[in-house]
Amino acid sequence: MAYRVLVVDDSKLARMAVAKALSALHPDWTRIEAANADEALGHAKVRAFDMAIIDFNMPGRDGLQLAAEMLALSPGVPLALISANHQVEVVTRAREVGATFLQKPLTEKALDEFATDATKRLSKSA
Repeated sequence: MAYRVLVVDDSKLARMAVAKALSALHPDWTRIEAANADEALGHAKVRAFDMAIIDFNMPGRDGLQLAAEMLALSPGVPLALISANHQVEVVTRAREVGATFLQKPLTEKALDEFATDATKRLSKSA
C-alpha cells in the first residue's frame, strides 16, 4: 500500500536527505514537504497524510508543539520527531506527545524501523 508522508524541516538539505531515504525504501509513497510548522499545518488541513517526520528545531513553533497540533488534527497518526539534540528531556517530551524520537543524522535503517512500525499501526487501525 502506498502512504503519504509529511516531512517537516526548515533545512532543505535535511528534507532532501529524508526524501532520498524514503524513495529508496518506499518509491511508491508520496512525500509532502514543509519548511515550518505553519506550512505543515496548511498541508495537513488540505490533504490527509498517513505519517509525519518532524524536525525538532525550527523557527517559530518547535517540532514538539507541531506534533501536538498535528495529533489534535489527526489523532493516532504516527509521528517521528527528529533532532541532533538527543538529550533525555527531548526524547521524553517526544514520547509524551506521542511521537517516536529519531536521532539526526537520520539513517535509512532508523527511518525504515519507524516506517515499518507506522504501517503496522495504520493497518491495525484500518
